[in-house]
Amino acid sequence: MKRIGMLTSGGDCQSLNATMRGVAKTLYNLIEDVEIIGFDEGYRGLIYNDYRIMRPRDFSGILTQGGTILGTSRQPFKLMRVPDENGLDKVEAMKKTYNRLKLDCLVVLGGNGSQKTANLLSQEGLNVIGLPKTIDNDLWGTDMTFGFQSAVNLATNVIDCIHTTAASHGRVFIVEVMGHKVGWLTLHAGIAGGADIILIPEIPYDIHSVSEAIRKRAKLGKRFSIIAVAEGAISKEDAMLSKKEYKKKLEERKAKYPSVAYEIGAQIQEMTGQEIRVTVPGHMQRGGSPCPYDRVLSTRLGAAAGNMIINNEFGYLVGVKNNQITKVPLSDVAGKLKMVSPDDSIIQEAKSVGISFGD
Repeated sequence: MKRIGMLTSGGDCQSLNATMRGVAKTLYNLIEDVEIIGFDEGYRGLIYNDYRIMRPRDFSGILTQGGTILGTSRQPFKLMRVPDENGLDKVEAMKKTYNRLKLDCLVVLGGNGSQKTANLLSQEGLNVIGLPKTIDNDLWGTDMTFGFQSAVNLATNVIDCIHTTAASHGRVFIVEVMGHKVGWLTLHAGIAGGADIILIPEIPYDIHSVSEAIRKRAKLGKRFSIIAVAEGAISKEDAMLSKKEYKKKLEERKAKYPSVAYEIGAQIQEMTGQEIRVTVPGHMQRGGSPCPYDRVLSTRLGAAAGNMIINNEFGYLVGVKNNQITKVPLSDVAGKLKMVSPDDSIIQEAKSVGISFGD
């Protein structure tokens, strides 16, 4: 009998269930004797021995179901080597649970921090396979992460809906999209939604350039403007600060503005006299059913992981490159973010159609 552990870690997204289903259906279909053990609330379940024995029926009817049937939690990688409040060594506890259950493999569905822990466990001698989950699409080693396209669809729909009210009232609307460190989600949703200005963490903005782009539209007879802002967008001035100085700046901002979008809005209103409104869809972007693209991607990634388990191929993240499923060593993925480069062709193409990035 093969015994496979499975957990979902970090922030949730729309395609976690679809991906687990892909793994499970492949194993049930190709192996006569297999048992899948699901850990509750991510690595927390592995640490504290909270798990459930899964049955084939548990994976039935979940292709279109958002969230995760196993639950999830955030267990920061930087704290994995720090004992808990009772002095428990978390890494040793995870290894103990893995060995006590006689697992042949642990499948980890998660983003950057989760895959760093997956690599840690792999280096500790456990058989681990990672699957790339994040709406940010920032995992190194894969062109696409599951959950990203579903989030793009949702964020785009928000911008689409904002268009009509912005046009009706002749206002400047700012839509704040998720993405603290990386701007892929804001970039794609902004282009798809027809945003006039897109501000992302990788391209520090000049508020004067942003305001000038709005003035330019007004001179052309455009009564409204829409700005897609990543929650991690940063000004050129702030980008020059040290980490300590910037952290202090963020604390000062919290006392005055709920988020960067409100700060930008206040600055634009002061410079242009335009009426500003801010919309923050927030966790809506991680909710709901996975879109068809993500259902296909999740099924493919899950099936590939199932086959790798059968072939005893461990220590990899399953990804996609040029629409072909591939595998990348976890050691190559851990700790690396896939950032938007100002030189990426998609940025140049967006600028060609008149989108401003505030630079």
